[in-house]
Amino acid sequence: MQTILGANGQIGEELARELKRNFTSDIRIVSRDAKKVNDTDKVFSADLSVREKAIEAVKGSEIAYFTLGLPISSDLWEKQFPLILQNVIDACKINGTKLVFFDNTYMYPQDDRILTEETVFAPIGRKGVVRRKMAEILLEEIQSGALEAVICRAPEFYGPGKTQSITNTLVFDNIKEDKKLKVPLSAGKKRSLIWTPDASRATALIGNTPDAFGQTWHLPVDKSHPTYQELIGMASGIYAKDLKYSVIPKWIFRIGSVFNQKIKELLELLPRYEHDNIFDDSKFRNRFPDFQVTSYKQGIEQIKNEQFPGK
Repeated sequence: MQTILGANGQIGEELARELKRNFTSDIRIVSRDAKKVNDTDKVFSADLSVREKAIEAVKGSEIAYFTLGLPISSDLWEKQFPLILQNVIDACKINGTKLVFFDNTYMYPQDDRILTEETVFAPIGRKGVVRRKMAEILLEEIQSGALEAVICRAPEFYGPGKTQSITNTLVFDNIKEDKKLKVPLSAGKKRSLIWTPDASRATALIGNTPDAFGQTWHLPVDKSHPTYQELIGMASGIYAKDLKYSVIPKWIFRIGSVFNQKIKELLELLPRYEHDNIFDDSKFRNRFPDFQVTSYKQGIEQIKNEQFPGK
């Protein structure tokens, strides 16, 4: 059996579909309010901040995938994420279960350097510090040999369905609502975005590749690394309309943060939008050369068809 912890977000749902499609029908879905993704799924509702529940959630599993997300709140992340991760690690050790940890890039420096699996951790802000702590806990477990685990790391998302990201919110959601698009800080810096179904497909593949464990893997992205100006230009052609956008300067975010907690929580992520933010996936591509990465054109076309079916 393979178990998905935090299974009802976009990554978890796509992961469940991919596991069923290509690897196993014996899947357990775990979240606070667990719901089936595939008709053959088993469901288990659990609060993983309770150690006993985590142990029970993982019991009988060959592989557990940690795809759990929390609302963007530094207070909540500091209180909950390390606790939940430690409970899951303990549960995997007790049950003899391998752990696949789905990670983000918050612990990396936010400057012009190209990001590889060897990039040093240099977080900006409280959430970045939490993600560094979590990654370091896992790396220590891996290096000690106490846990068979693997880290799958993804940059900022874009994608269909429930996908949540700054790019989806400011660009694609505004296209759907016929509003002017917004770009944080600069439209001329190169960016790496990952198509969420690709992230889940790659995570399933790594989780079912025994020799991939004991390492960190950058998940695959379209290597063109477009600027927001180029991405919106591409979208204009696909949506067949002249999509207008405005660049939001940092001072606007700072003023907004005084009145809006969500904007305040985003401030620590803004430096990455002042620089080229390029994510190197060459390790994955060399190991899995047959993996088909979704191009930005293909991804934007899928978003459009989901937003405006039949048009």
